Amino acid sequence: MSSINQQVADRLREGADLLEQQRADGFRVRAYRGAADAIARLGRDLTDLYEQEGREGLLALPGVGAGIAGAIEEILRTGRWSQLERLRGMLDAERLFCAVPGVGKVLSRRIHDCLHVDTLEALEVAAHDGRLAAVPGIGLRRAAIIRGALGTMLGRARPRLRAVDEPPVAVLLDVDAEYRRDAAAGRLPRIAPRRFNPDGEAWLPILHTDRGTWHFTAMFSNTARAHEFGRTRDWVVIYFHADHQEEGQRTIVTETHGPLEGSRVVRGREPECHEHFMEERCRRERSAADRGGDREPSPPFTSARR
Repeated sequence: MSSINQQVADRLREGADLLEQQRADGFRVRAYRGAADAIARLGRDLTDLYEQEGREGLLALPGVGAGIAGAIEEILRTGRWSQLERLRGMLDAERLFCAVPGVGKVLSRRIHDCLHVDTLEALEVAAHDGRLAAVPGIGLRRAAIIRGALGTMLGRARPRLRAVDEPPVAVLLDVDAEYRRDAAAGRLPRIAPRRFNPDGEAWLPILHTDRGTWHFTAMFSNTARAHEFGRTRDWVVIYFHADHQEEGQRTIVTETHGPLEGSRVVRGREPECHEHFMEERCRRERSAADRGGDREPSPPFTSARR
């Protein structure tokens, strides 16, 4: 086995072991181990395969779907696998972004706080869809420079944008509720994040759960801003992927102002949350009317309040 094949197989197996320890669904565990075994048996160097056949060559390997292919690509291009670092509690997005030419410590923190992304892939998507340019202190010109630097770092001149499919906000809010409920009850395994944790305490609960074809990992935000504002037990970062696509992420918070104040909302998808809560309220009121009750209409968004 070539050294890169060994490295990729070992990391996939470690990811499977951590998922198993953190009580993830057995399907995910078996998928990573199956892909690791296929790569261990591969009679060809993965780097050569990827250079000659690209992503399609990876997807043709037994047991390798879009999510695992994305993990292999990240390892081949950068030597890192952000999901594994997250499972280990070692992911440091601000330090990672400082490796991008033109991005220093202050700007790296601002990007992380504003966009809630923690991988170069996710930052590249934000650089192409306009979100990065909207970060204070960046603008269109600087975003274009960062976009070009990311293209070089990730080994491609043109972006391969992530699929735009995301779970409905109702599903994300349901995962958020499950996570916060189980974390409060002490039912979740805990990891020891490297950042803001000088004593190495295993304090951060982690949840792996599924909804249909969607796979989710949820944990409290361990960013500088979450600590600064005392929201490390409120802001929840949810990572998600389906078998046909790569990983995405969203942050769920308790809204502090506006019509959704006091409600749990998905950052960046507030209009959808508002619509979801309005529909939910209408369903409750119709249900009460069908039962012949004379109750006063329920206040908006109560189901999302903490």
